[in-house]
Amino acid sequence: MSGDCDFGLIGLAVMGENLALNVESRGYKVAVYNRTTDKVDALIEGRAAGKNFVGCHSIEEFVKSCARPRKLMMLVKAGPAVDAIIEQLTPYLEPGDIIIDGGNTHYADTERRTKEVEAKGFHFIGTGVSGGEEGALKGPSLMPGGSKDAWPMVKEMFQAISAKVGPNNDIPCCDWVGPRGAGHYVKMVHNGIEYGDMQLICEAYQLLKDVGGLTNDELYDVFDEWNKGELQSYLIEITRDIFSVKDGDTSDHLVDRILDVAGAKGTGKWMSQLALDLGVPSTLVTSAVFARGISAQKEARVRASSILPGPAEGDNPKLAAAVAELAGDRATFIEMVRQGLYASKIVSYAQGFVQLQAASQEHDWDLDYGQCALLWRGGCIIRAQFLDRIKEAFDDQPNLENLMLYPYFKDAMATAQPHFRAVVMAATQLGVPVPAFSTALAYYDSYRRDRLPANLLQAQRDYFGAHTYKRTDKDGVFHTEWLDLRKQPTS
Repeated sequence: MSGDCDFGLIGLAVMGENLALNVESRGYKVAVYNRTTDKVDALIEGRAAGKNFVGCHSIEEFVKSCARPRKLMMLVKAGPAVDAIIEQLTPYLEPGDIIIDGGNTHYADTERRTKEVEAKGFHFIGTGVSGGEEGALKGPSLMPGGSKDAWPMVKEMFQAISAKVGPNNDIPCCDWVGPRGAGHYVKMVHNGIEYGDMQLICEAYQLLKDVGGLTNDELYDVFDEWNKGELQSYLIEITRDIFSVKDGDTSDHLVDRILDVAGAKGTGKWMSQLALDLGVPSTLVTSAVFARGISAQKEARVRASSILPGPAEGDNPKLAAAVAELAGDRATFIEMVRQGLYASKIVSYAQGFVQLQAASQEHDWDLDYGQCALLWRGGCIIRAQFLDRIKEAFDDQPNLENLMLYPYFKDAMATAQPHFRAVVMAATQLGVPVPAFSTALAYYDSYRRDRLPANLLQAQRDYFGAHTYKRTDKDGVFHTEWLDLRKQPTS
């Protein structure tokens, strides 16, 4: 006999606990289960006390507590744990019940699980959940995909708990993304863009601090101002806040006490790897992943810092003059960095949507790219003002080849271009690493050129491996015996 809970959630780490509280706050009765049942009791006796919850100590009890069609969501570590829970759930399910995976799951696993679960007569949803702990509690961005027949049964609940945007704060950041693994793929691209955004902001920080000489208090003011304009976003906002926090033990700014070694959970790497599989140049997320990798080589970097030389101002009069000029006109330098950051951010999103387009075609998902932008406008980590512009672009041109070609972004890139180039040049002259800035500029310059040196690359491949080539003046595929035709080198 089914119970009367509207929703069930497995996994009571902070994200799961907060999401369960969010669901209950919207008027739904929630069943909860955790492998470590002490966590169930702690929630029921703590934050959920007096609320519409049912705590369960077994999978069977958990399933039977929910009304049919059951809506059972997992928020557990991606990988084998998800398959194990599905295996534990299925003996107690009935046809039409819905299993939901809200973890950071690789899309290919969701493709497989959707087919396997549907073959047993149940529905499966793989949904991206973005917004961190606060978003889970107050309203995340949700990116559901999987069994389309399940969407009408969860739509009202999902959209009720999601973040809201729009003039009347009534547009939910949640809608159906597509079949099978589409939802988790869109979430992965979101995370890849997040990697790029964070690295770009860090490079802007280093430029302003090390070249511009700004203090943390001044950095707070700069990021506060940036958050009122084109760069307005959650990541700019929290970066501003970070510069205001003092270390309680020393009264110094806490950010200066944090070891410069970045962690990663892998979703940025997934996007980069899948971009390579698709043959699309998602270069900025790849650069951001590698930047985290070199940050982890802290001990090696410390050793190298006392051995490898950088540019010496005294030996280079032009460099010394450039440094003096930058130091003397701080406002111009800040604007240079801002424009470079904005242009790089446009490139980052452009690459993300190019990859989504390629994946949608590869997997027959029929993604709505404007809708994807809408899902990211609130609740999630990359929420930003200019996502409205991205939605407008794809609403106006659903088959837009690249965001940079849309008039708004084309004009923005043209306006930012002089500053964009200047900041990369200045960083190069001064020996300040800006891998994401420079990668973004290289992509822009590569994309806008009608001819690249790949003709020479094809000649090289044909020379050493007979890989053939095409010509600009004839149809067909050609091979040349380069050794026979080459000019003989002089001895």
